Order: sequence, then structure tokens, then C-alpha cells
Amino acid sequence: MKLEISAAVFVGIFTTVAAGFAPAAIAAQEAVAAQESGPQEITGTPRIAASASAEMPDEVRPATVSQSRTVWACDKRKMVIVEGASPDKKMSPERAQIAAAVLMDLMRFCNEEITARIAIDQKITVAANGHVYENYVVGGPLPIVPASFGQPSKREKMIWKAELDKLIAEGDRLFHNDELSSNGVACAMCHPHASNTHPETYPKFQTQLKKVALLRDMVNWCIINPLEGDALPEDDPRMKAIEAYILSQRAGKTLESGKH
Repeated sequence: MKLEISAAVFVGIFTTVAAGFAPAAIAAQEAVAAQESGPQEITGTPRIAASASAEMPDEVRPATVSQSRTVWACDKRKMVIVEGASPDKKMSPERAQIAAAVLMDLMRFCNEEITARIAIDQKITVAANGHVYENYVVGGPLPIVPASFGQPSKREKMIWKAELDKLIAEGDRLFHNDELSSNGVACAMCHPHASNTHPETYPKFQTQLKKVALLRDMVNWCIINPLEGDALPEDDPRMKAIEAYILSQRAGKTLESGKH
């Protein structure tokens, strides 16, 4: 079976091969050479391009192709190349919506590295695992096993619970000792078992802060004031642990954002 496609659709397809990783520079050189030579005829087993990593260097990103723009999914494994879109200008709302719809659809295939190309005529070509599929339709089938979202295995559940329990336990420890204070006061002295913290009511306006606050904002307010300690950065593992502990103590409560 022969498939007539432009070799440029392979620009940016980076999948792991069993033998190792091919340098990204080689992939870039091949893409440029393919573009200059025009359409190629693919026969037999489709070519599989290799990648040094899922995070592709700027010099080999498809956005370097003239008059095209690359949009990435949040997992950095899926991308859409929108032909005719300037890389330094906003796309039209219509084309941006199509690109977003394709990316969201391809998230069905959780661990795959997939590249989609939206042509000027809106036809979509998808390349995955070295195979090219023309005239792709959003929601249509691909010979890839979709991710089993919502149906984790027993082993996965055990791992996830163990990780969560570990984080909550660390929050419990921090909440019940004076590690974060300079005066010996601990969070639990005012809030036994995280009582009267009401995390399910955040975000809400807090008079102490004179603004709408998140739970972590009030945690820091308490650390700075009653505990006379130093505020924790929002991405501090200790902040995450304290939030996890407080939330665990209110499990099952209805979310009531803004309630006082």
C-alpha cells in the first residue's frame, strides 16, 4: 500500500525507539531536506522518527516551518501544527478552536507522542508512533489504545493512596508541632484536628487580609501572626502537606465557596 504525503508532516514527530535516542539535530536536518525535495512516496513500514526527549529544543520545533504555528498540549506530548498561521500572531478564533479541539481529543491517548497538522483547507493529518493517518476526524479512531481514565487498576489505587497518605501524615506532623513558629505555638493549639478552618469555603473574602483569599493565604496569615513564623512559598512542600491535612479533615463536606 502506498501513501502520498508531504514529508513535512513528520516535522516534530518524536517517539522513543527501542535502540535508544537519535540526536534531535539529525531529525531537524532530515525535515529541512525533506521539505526542499518535495513530496515523497512512503512504502512499506512507515518511518519512525526519534527524539532525545519529550521536551524538544527550540531549533527543531515545527514552529520554525514558514507560516505555521505550533500549539502544545499540557503534557508536552501532543502538538498541533496549524498551517498558514503566523508564529508571531494570534490565530483566528475559529482556527484556535479547531487546534484546541484536536489537542483535547488526542489526550485520549495518554502516553503517546502525537503530532497533528491542520492544513489550510482544514484537513487534519495525524502522525503517531511513526504512522501517518490522513483525513483525521476529531473523535475518530486511531490504532492506539486509549487511556483508561476513571478505571485505574487495584495496584494504581494502592500507590495513589499511599502517596496521599504520606502527604497528609506530613501535614498532620507540621500542624501539631511548633516547627513553623518562633514562639512555641502550633496550629493545632488553636485548631484541634483542623477544626474551624473550613477549607471548603475558600476562596472567600477575608477581613484580616482585606482581599479574597485562598486556603493557603490564611495558612500563611496564621504562620506569620499567631505563630510569629516565616510565610511559606506557595509551592513549598510543607504548604502542600498542611493543605492536604486540613482538607482531609473535612472530607465529604459540600464545597461552599465564599461562605462565612
